[in-house]
Amino acid sequence: MKSMKRVLAGISTMLVMTSALTACGGNSNSSSNSSSPSEAPAASASASAAPAKGDGSKVTINLWSFTDEIPNMTKKYIETHPDANVDFKTTVIATTDGAYQPALDQALAAGGKDAPDIFAAEAAFVLKYTQGDASSYAANYADLGLDDQMVKDAGIAQYSVDIGSKDGQLKGLGYQATGGAFIYRRSIAKDVFGTDDPATIKNEVGPGWEKFYEAAAKLKAKGYGIVSGDGDIWHAIENSSEKGWIVDGKLHIDPKREEFLDLSKKLKDNGYHNDTTDWTEAWYADMSGAGAQPIFGFFGPAWLINYTMSGQVKDTNGDWAVTEPPTGFFWGGTWLLANKDVTKDDAKKQAVADFIKWVTLDTSETGLQYYWANGTMKEGEQGTKDSVASSVVMAKSNGEVPLLGGQNMFDVFVPANANASGKNLTQYDETINKLWREQVREYTAGNKDRAKAIETFKQQVKDQLGIDSE
Repeated sequence: MKSMKRVLAGISTMLVMTSALTACGGNSNSSSNSSSPSEAPAASASASAAPAKGDGSKVTINLWSFTDEIPNMTKKYIETHPDANVDFKTTVIATTDGAYQPALDQALAAGGKDAPDIFAAEAAFVLKYTQGDASSYAANYADLGLDDQMVKDAGIAQYSVDIGSKDGQLKGLGYQATGGAFIYRRSIAKDVFGTDDPATIKNEVGPGWEKFYEAAAKLKAKGYGIVSGDGDIWHAIENSSEKGWIVDGKLHIDPKREEFLDLSKKLKDNGYHNDTTDWTEAWYADMSGAGAQPIFGFFGPAWLINYTMSGQVKDTNGDWAVTEPPTGFFWGGTWLLANKDVTKDDAKKQAVADFIKWVTLDTSETGLQYYWANGTMKEGEQGTKDSVASSVVMAKSNGEVPLLGGQNMFDVFVPANANASGKNLTQYDETINKLWREQVREYTAGNKDRAKAIETFKQQVKDQLGIDSE
């Protein structure tokens, strides 16, 4: 997904440059979310394939993304496919200040030779392009020759397929899987529960939130917080709800999401967390054990371990493990889509299909996902390992990472990906989630009562999105 180079400065200007993009070393990630800062340089770049062998002009593929991660993959693709008769013309526009979507929408609507042939969409807004307002621009994978059997053969997590499909037609897939786990400190587990074994800890913190809060009480009795802030449980709650924010065109507050008010207040009232906000220095401090009280764990996918915690854990490196969470969920992800117009040109259709297949469905040891899972994007270098879309690839890959004390994280992330649901998203999640979380914090801080927080939330959704409540 992204390279997790968090761009905290406001990059609203589109920088234009032409460069040969270097192959990524497997140390990038594209799992952004609505609560995190925007990422990646705002830039436009071009990458050309090596000279093709044989006759005929090259096929030019216009590739649009919001980080340099997928553009960098094109270099590995050319390296592993020297006969590919293709040029990649790459445009990268950061999501900072909401710059990517309007530019992409304009380019798709304009059409023509400069229109995106392949474009990326992240979890925060992917439904707009696979199922929502802009879904008419996306080709069906089946029309590219990428059929359902290929998806089944690769063992792609169902949540990812559901998010990428409209009316049973697949329009987008990712290369990463972002099913979530509970990531915990081994030393604290031993002190409180007598063991750091993931199989045992799984049954201490779940299943269900009642077990989770029983564990929180045990941890608190020994001076530990169970999580850093309420954001740590939000993604698990949000993405395990039965329904999304919009049902039959109206705002719907799923009971599981409404319960976040109570679960968050319970954390605060009992001192079960350090009351941090995710993506802040205080949150990062809890990863290194430098917060107000030592924190037991965090909820997240493999990318949280690899691209966020890895730079923050410091002396706690190796003192972590992963286990299944109290409830299945996912967090983040990037999907690849093709412009439906590529199907009008056989040569372009084939070139686009070949690249998308290599990224999303190829389970061989020369497919993108195998390199990604094993951290071998750069030959001779050990890059970052990551959870990938294909369970078939993870089953034959080495997921042992030093941060987790050598634990094979794929043993946990394969079932985590399978237990995630992709049926509760809407194209408005980025905006609505932000409003909801703000009102929950107003309630837990004692600034509003429960009813007033809900009332304010509903009014804000109506004011900002024109969506009435049920």
